[in-house]
Amino acid sequence: MAQNTTEVHPAPLWTGLPGGVTPYVDLGRSEWSALAESTPLPLSEAELARLAGLGDPIDLHEVATVYLPLSRLLNLFSAGTGMLHTVTSTFLRERSARTPFVIGVAGSVAVGKSTTARVLRELLARWPDTPRVELVTTDGFLYPNAVLQERNIMHRKGFPESYDRRALLRFMAAVKSGAGEVEAPKYDHLTYDILPDEKIVVHKPDVLIVEGLNVLQPARLDDGAEVASALAVSDFFDFSIYVDAAEPDIRQWFVRRFLRLRETAFADPDSFFHRYSVLTDEQAIATATEVWTQINEPNLTQNILPTRGRANLVLTKGPDHAVTNVRLRKL
Repeated sequence: MAQNTTEVHPAPLWTGLPGGVTPYVDLGRSEWSALAESTPLPLSEAELARLAGLGDPIDLHEVATVYLPLSRLLNLFSAGTGMLHTVTSTFLRERSARTPFVIGVAGSVAVGKSTTARVLRELLARWPDTPRVELVTTDGFLYPNAVLQERNIMHRKGFPESYDRRALLRFMAAVKSGAGEVEAPKYDHLTYDILPDEKIVVHKPDVLIVEGLNVLQPARLDDGAEVASALAVSDFFDFSIYVDAAEPDIRQWFVRRFLRLRETAFADPDSFFHRYSVLTDEQAIATATEVWTQINEPNLTQNILPTRGRANLVLTKGPDHAVTNVRLRKL
């Protein structure tokens, strides 16, 4: 029986400050959507259907209400960073090219962060000053299954220790150094493993979106780095987003997705999880609940949720997957 790993998180540091001040701007759904009411929606139903994740319902109204304003905000941040680069280059009397504007997207398994990242990629690419937008997920930086098995942490896949953090940090450093091409490992969700002979190549885009469970983890000193040079992946982000929801809702979404995968991806004989395709509904629900309780919930409460406060912006979802409010850190 797995122990209950849910932790009681203390109140935010700014709770109780005089005058009720806070380092965030909190906006309800209607307030947020009004920020882009005159901006045309560039996506069609067919394009959105291609971007939506399994078990993560989204429609054009949600895109127009939530993600279009967000894409405009990110476009403004990117433009502002470009202006800062120009004045800094002038001050330094150099002519170095601007590096990609990097956006981090974090959140739990099944919360919909992958759909958020894909929709933002499409929307940002339609703004005239950021036509080249690329997306990388940190799944490719998981250790191969053989390494996880050798270290006896296969059951902790997705936890911080299951990632090759040094490789991910080298990748991020190369991107923000302005390298023309940077390679990242490629992950196969069918075989649940790294593809050793395939790479994803990032070609110095205007915007790079980096999506993953633990991209907002603070720096660790056990990666072979000196204390003075310890870095976190998020140190290379220009903006970060955390996709949030109540744990019971995420658990329910995970179970629903598991049931759908049983009938789709798991049905493929080459799938790592093919054994689950023959489960009855009752067995599948029990299995998914056990996986959530023993693996995904502890990872959420111990590692992912505590990083929420490090994000520049938090999207909070309700039980129907629709975003209910937006929290933006003040400048």
